[in-house]
Amino acid sequence: MKKFEDYFLAFNRWALILILAAMSVIIFTNVVLRYTTNQSIEWAEEVARHMMIWLTFIGCGPVLRYGGHIAIDNLQDSMPTKAAQMLRVLIAVLVTAFCIFSIWFGIQYMDRTQYQITPATQISIAWIYLALPLGMGMTLIHWLLIVRSYIARREFASDAHFDATASASL
Repeated sequence: MKKFEDYFLAFNRWALILILAAMSVIIFTNVVLRYTTNQSIEWAEEVARHMMIWLTFIGCGPVLRYGGHIAIDNLQDSMPTKAAQMLRVLIAVLVTAFCIFSIWFGIQYMDRTQYQITPATQISIAWIYLALPLGMGMTLIHWLLIVRSYIARREFASDAHFDATASASL
Protein backbone atom coordinates (compact mmCIF):
# COMPACT_ATOMS: atom_id res chain seq x y z
CA MET A 1 0.00 0.00 0.00
CA LYS A 2 2.89 2.35 0.78
CA LYS A 3 4.30 1.85 -2.72
CA PHE A 4 0.92 2.70 -4.28
CA GLU A 5 0.70 5.78 -2.06
CA ASP A 6 4.19 6.94 -3.07
CA TYR A 7 3.52 6.47 -6.80
CA PHE A 8 0.09 8.08 -6.55
CA LEU A 9 1.48 11.12 -4.72
CA ALA A 10 4.37 11.44 -7.19
CA PHE A 11 1.95 11.24 -10.13
CA ASN A 12 -0.30 13.88 -8.55
CA ARG A 13 2.63 16.22 -7.85
CA TRP A 14 4.07 15.89 -11.35
CA ALA A 15 0.66 16.48 -12.91
CA LEU A 16 0.39 19.70 -10.90
CA ILE A 17 3.90 20.78 -11.82
CA LEU A 18 3.35 20.15 -15.53
CA ILE A 19 -0.02 21.92 -15.63
CA LEU A 20 1.33 24.94 -13.75
CA ALA A 21 4.46 25.09 -15.92
CA ALA A 22 2.45 24.85 -19.15
CA MET A 23 0.01 27.48 -17.95
CA SER A 24 2.87 29.81 -17.01
CA VAL A 25 4.61 29.37 -20.37
CA ILE A 26 1.38 30.01 -22.29
CA ILE A 27 0.55 33.16 -20.32
CA PHE A 28 4.13 34.49 -20.43
CA THR A 29 4.42 33.85 -24.17
CA ASN A 30 1.08 35.52 -24.82
CA VAL A 31 2.03 38.61 -22.80
CA VAL A 32 5.40 38.91 -24.54
CA LEU A 33 3.81 38.54 -27.97
CA ARG A 34 1.10 41.05 -27.16
CA TYR A 35 3.58 43.74 -26.07
CA THR A 36 6.27 43.08 -28.68
CA THR A 37 4.21 42.37 -31.80
CA ASN A 38 0.72 43.63 -30.90
CA GLN A 39 -0.50 40.10 -31.67
CA SER A 40 -1.65 37.53 -29.17
CA ILE A 41 -2.34 33.82 -29.24
CA GLU A 42 -6.09 33.57 -29.69
CA TRP A 43 -6.47 30.41 -27.62
CA ALA A 44 -4.06 31.32 -24.79
CA GLU A 45 -6.56 32.83 -22.36
CA GLU A 46 -9.05 29.99 -22.82
CA VAL A 47 -6.46 27.24 -22.41
CA ALA A 48 -4.91 28.96 -19.37
CA ARG A 49 -8.36 29.22 -17.77
CA HIS A 50 -9.03 25.54 -18.40
CA MET A 51 -5.63 24.63 -16.98
CA MET A 52 -6.44 26.65 -13.86
CA ILE A 53 -9.63 24.61 -13.45
CA TRP A 54 -7.66 21.39 -13.76
CA LEU A 55 -4.98 22.69 -11.40
CA THR A 56 -7.60 23.50 -8.76
CA PHE A 57 -9.26 20.11 -8.78
CA ILE A 58 -6.09 18.03 -9.17
CA GLY A 59 -4.45 20.04 -6.36
CA CYS A 60 -7.33 19.61 -3.93
CA GLY A 61 -6.20 16.11 -2.85
CA PRO A 62 -2.63 16.89 -1.82
CA VAL A 63 -3.80 19.97 0.08
CA LEU A 64 -6.36 17.85 1.95
CA ARG A 65 -3.74 15.17 2.57
CA TYR A 66 -1.49 17.62 4.42
CA GLY A 67 -4.26 19.46 6.27
CA GLY A 68 -3.95 22.63 4.23
CA HIS A 69 -7.64 23.39 3.78
CA ILE A 70 -9.32 25.90 6.03
CA ALA A 71 -10.43 24.34 9.31
CA ILE A 72 -11.93 25.58 12.53
CA ASP A 73 -9.99 23.78 15.23
CA ASN A 74 -11.38 25.62 18.24
CA LEU A 75 -14.39 23.31 18.54
CA GLN A 76 -12.26 20.16 18.54
CA ASP A 77 -9.78 21.73 20.94
CA SER A 78 -12.51 22.53 23.45
CA MET A 79 -14.10 19.05 23.38
CA PRO A 80 -13.21 16.01 25.46
CA THR A 81 -11.05 13.50 23.58
CA LYS A 82 -13.82 10.99 22.84
CA ALA A 83 -16.26 13.69 21.68
CA ALA A 84 -13.57 15.23 19.45
CA GLN A 85 -12.92 11.82 17.93
CA MET A 86 -16.64 11.37 17.24
CA LEU A 87 -16.66 14.80 15.57
CA ARG A 88 -13.75 13.66 13.39
CA VAL A 89 -15.74 10.56 12.41
CA LEU A 90 -18.60 12.84 11.35
CA ILE A 91 -16.17 15.05 9.42
CA ALA A 92 -14.69 11.96 7.73
CA VAL A 93 -18.15 10.77 6.66
CA LEU A 94 -19.06 14.24 5.35
CA VAL A 95 -15.79 14.65 3.40
CA THR A 96 -16.19 11.17 1.90
CA ALA A 97 -19.83 11.87 0.98
CA PHE A 98 -18.86 15.23 -0.56
CA CYS A 99 -16.18 13.59 -2.72
CA ILE A 100 -18.56 10.84 -3.88
CA PHE A 101 -21.33 13.36 -4.59
CA SER A 102 -18.88 15.56 -6.52
CA ILE A 103 -17.72 12.60 -8.60
CA TRP A 104 -21.30 11.62 -9.41
CA PHE A 105 -22.37 15.21 -10.12
CA GLY A 106 -19.26 15.81 -12.23
CA ILE A 107 -20.01 12.79 -14.40
CA GLN A 108 -23.61 13.95 -14.84
CA TYR A 109 -22.40 17.44 -15.73
CA MET A 110 -19.93 16.04 -18.26
CA ASP A 111 -22.71 14.05 -19.87
CA ARG A 112 -24.90 17.15 -20.18
CA THR A 113 -22.15 19.30 -21.70
CA GLN A 114 -20.46 16.81 -24.01
CA TYR A 115 -21.84 18.44 -27.17
CA GLN A 116 -20.89 22.01 -26.22
CA ILE A 117 -17.56 23.17 -27.58
CA THR A 118 -15.16 25.86 -26.48
CA PRO A 119 -14.93 28.93 -28.73
CA ALA A 120 -11.19 29.10 -29.40
CA THR A 121 -9.98 25.49 -29.23
CA GLN A 122 -13.19 23.80 -30.40
CA ILE A 123 -12.94 20.97 -27.86
CA SER A 124 -15.83 19.52 -25.92
CA ILE A 125 -16.63 21.27 -22.63
CA ALA A 126 -16.84 17.77 -21.13
CA TRP A 127 -13.03 17.57 -21.25
CA ILE A 128 -12.80 20.64 -19.04
CA TYR A 129 -15.45 19.35 -16.65
CA LEU A 130 -13.65 16.00 -16.42
CA ALA A 131 -11.45 17.81 -13.90
CA LEU A 132 -14.25 17.67 -11.31
CA PRO A 133 -14.84 13.89 -11.10
CA LEU A 134 -11.19 13.08 -11.69
CA GLY A 135 -9.94 15.60 -9.14
CA MET A 136 -12.51 14.57 -6.55
CA GLY A 137 -11.70 10.91 -7.20
CA MET A 138 -8.05 11.66 -6.53
CA THR A 139 -9.02 13.69 -3.46
CA LEU A 140 -11.05 10.74 -2.20
CA ILE A 141 -8.04 8.44 -2.63
CA HIS A 142 -5.83 10.89 -0.71
CA TRP A 143 -8.50 11.13 2.00
CA LEU A 144 -8.88 7.35 2.30
CA LEU A 145 -5.11 7.00 2.67
CA ILE A 146 -5.02 9.34 5.70
CA VAL A 147 -8.49 9.10 7.25
CA ARG A 148 -7.59 6.49 9.90
CA SER A 149 -4.80 8.59 11.38
CA TYR A 150 -7.00 11.69 11.15
CA ILE A 151 -9.83 10.07 13.09
CA ALA A 152 -7.58 8.39 15.67
CA ARG A 153 -5.04 11.13 16.33
CA ARG A 154 -6.10 14.15 14.24
CA GLU A 155 -2.96 13.72 12.18
CA PHE A 156 -2.54 14.51 8.54
CA ALA A 157 0.28 13.24 6.35
CA SER A 158 3.62 14.95 6.77
CA ASP A 159 6.16 15.90 4.17
CA ALA A 160 9.48 17.69 4.33
CA HIS A 161 8.53 19.72 1.23
CA PHE A 162 5.11 20.85 2.41
CA ASP A 163 4.03 22.53 5.63
CA ALA A 164 0.31 23.25 5.75
CA THR A 165 0.70 25.44 8.83
CA ALA A 166 3.39 27.67 7.30
CA SER A 167 0.97 29.78 5.31
CA ALA A 168 -1.28 30.19 8.34
CA SER A 169 1.54 31.85 10.26
CA LEU A 170 2.20 34.56 7.67
